Amino acid sequence: MRIVSLCPSLTELVFDLGRGDDLVGITDYCVHPADEVSKVETVGGTKTPKVERIIELAPDIVLLNAEENRREDAELLMEAGVECHSSMPRTSEETAEMCRSIGAAIGRADEAEELATEIVARTERVRAAAVGREPVRWAYLIWRQPWMSVNADTFAHTLLAQAGGINVFADLPTRYPEITTAELAAAKPDVVLLCTEPFAFEEKHKLELAELTGLPKTAFRIADGEYLSWHGSRTPDGIDYAADLIESARG
Repeated sequence: MRIVSLCPSLTELVFDLGRGDDLVGITDYCVHPADEVSKVETVGGTKTPKVERIIELAPDIVLLNAEENRREDAELLMEAGVECHSSMPRTSEETAEMCRSIGAAIGRADEAEELATEIVARTERVRAAAVGREPVRWAYLIWRQPWMSVNADTFAHTLLAQAGGINVFADLPTRYPEITTAELAAAKPDVVLLCTEPFAFEEKHKLELAELTGLPKTAFRIADGEYLSWHGSRTPDGIDYAADLIESARG
């Protein structure tokens, strides 16, 4: 089988389902597993794929993410007769179903079912543990200048909310809203999670934001963006990671 993956988390998933040797094309941003992706040809970025080269590679299937990849590129591939599988899960359960669907498409249904079952089990455990606990008000920042957060229609929101967190920007109309530091201060979050991707927040940004908002520096924490935004192989650990972030914020 010949597979092209145009989404980093799906590339990792293909490897973990045991089909890594069948990958003939991946993106410049596919970095996991580090010791394996270097052996696969890169075919551009998630939003700038080399469509003609992908067609030349004659894949049996191209895996895409509806948020990471552009519709027009998928349409060009399908017009050329290339089978495309697109997904965009926003919840743990949808991620489990995505894994099952991809597993079936690449001949790894049993392995995918094992992963999906684990995702569902950890989700149920985390939700049960959050019942009756004091909720934690949080903000999750993904970008600096402009400052950007996430609303309720995002995967990161789901993982943190199911662990007992309340997203202070959940009701904003856009998925990745621009916010001001004044709005962040007024929202009074218990914890502000500074993600490591797509913007790589560092320790120095804690002090910057503390000074700009008046919130205590201890309210700011660096959060692993891969665990909170990559759906697939990382989701089981991402579920627990989100729960640990919320629990640690309870002090």
